[in-house]
Amino acid sequence: MLRRLPYRVQIPLGLSLAVLLAAVLVTAITARVQAQNARRDTLSLLDRAVVLVIAQVRPLLAADDTWRVFSLLRDTAQLVPGADADLARLAILTPDGAVFAASDPVKLETGRQVLGEPWREQPLLTAMAIERRALLNRPDGSVVLIDPIRSEDGQTLGFVFTEVESAAFAPDWASLARTALIGIVLAVTVLGPLGWWVGKRMARPVGRLVAVIERIGRDDPGVLRADVPKTTDPELSRIGDAVAQLMGELERRKVAEERALSAERLAAVGKMTAAVAHEINNPLAGMLTATQTLRLHGGNEAIRLRTIDLLDRGLQQIRTTVAALLPQARIEDRPLEPGDLEDIVALVKSTADKHRAEIRVQVDVESALRVPSAPLRQVMLNLLLNALKAAGEHGVIAARLQADESRVRFCISNSGPVLSEDKFKSTLAAESGKDPRGFGLWVCQELASHLRGRFELDITETTQTCLLFEVPNREAPEGQT
Repeated sequence: MLRRLPYRVQIPLGLSLAVLLAAVLVTAITARVQAQNARRDTLSLLDRAVVLVIAQVRPLLAADDTWRVFSLLRDTAQLVPGADADLARLAILTPDGAVFAASDPVKLETGRQVLGEPWREQPLLTAMAIERRALLNRPDGSVVLIDPIRSEDGQTLGFVFTEVESAAFAPDWASLARTALIGIVLAVTVLGPLGWWVGKRMARPVGRLVAVIERIGRDDPGVLRADVPKTTDPELSRIGDAVAQLMGELERRKVAEERALSAERLAAVGKMTAAVAHEINNPLAGMLTATQTLRLHGGNEAIRLRTIDLLDRGLQQIRTTVAALLPQARIEDRPLEPGDLEDIVALVKSTADKHRAEIRVQVDVESALRVPSAPLRQVMLNLLLNALKAAGEHGVIAARLQADESRVRFCISNSGPVLSEDKFKSTLAAESGKDPRGFGLWVCQELASHLRGRFELDITETTQTCLLFEVPNREAPEGQT
């Protein structure tokens, strides 16, 4: 319960509790010391009383004056501590140990045999066995003294029997408690405000440290490190140094994160630039070839119209690619047509002629096409260029476009070295940003994911490399082109 309280409350309460425990401990020690001193003082007083009784009782025993002996014992017993509370009593015994007279005739009746008989369940010595004072300390703390009374010639005239009960030796608990209570009140009165002041003083730097720690993650680490309190206390100083070190680490981490973010942004910009350049350069190569065709055969109206239409579609593809970089722009794209594959083949024809490669085209469309033309033309162009590169000199490339009511599939194979599945995956991983020189296959994979389709290596073909691009035959999702 105490641990849940703040330091400014724990410290004064702890001091008050310490004062209380100290007062109780001092009171207990004082009571024990006083009990020992009271017992010693009581026994010393008994010695003087017994000496006085022996000196005065000798002539009375010689005269056999019982009444005067009783009066002497009654007056002398008042000097013994506890006699007024019936806790102490005196008796004169005869030489054989019987009661001659007593200060309390009720408990020590005249003629009662005492010596040699049990007294309060503890046997006493016989009269013949007592040569000097006999001291009997009983288990309950009471004391019995038996002193012989001798004449001047050494004869035993009798005995002085003295009994003091244990309660007579008890300290004055009321006085001790009153003194301890006064000491506790004074100590708490002085130490309470002092404890509150010390607790508040000690808790102030701790509270400032807590306030600084609570601001971690919201404020600048440099500002927080400057707000760490300075203190001469070694433990609080260690905590403050640890918090300051944490602020320094956070500040360095923040700088490192900013640098990493800047580098990541630069890498993203470079990656996007390379991808855009790749996607624009592909149709540009075919369009440059088309312009040469137009320049050489522009007089033929059919060739001129076909070439102009090809240039128009290539420029539309570039326009769509660039517009994809602008989130606020929305370009309406037409559905794919079977003739688009022929356009793409015409765009790459110059590249195929350089490699002396043969491109075989197959179109098998059974249903209306409802997919956007721009991404599919981009995929077909990328795959054709990659296939030409993989097939090499005098290679053969087979491009096949299939469609039904549920899906649109474009397959392309080449006669070059067979591409393994591991090599295909590593190429995709390299083109994803680690190798800025090529993005064709990676772009195809991204477009397949964008259109909720798939792009993979056809592992059923073992004699040649066959890449498969397949998407659902439906319109692009909302917000996508």
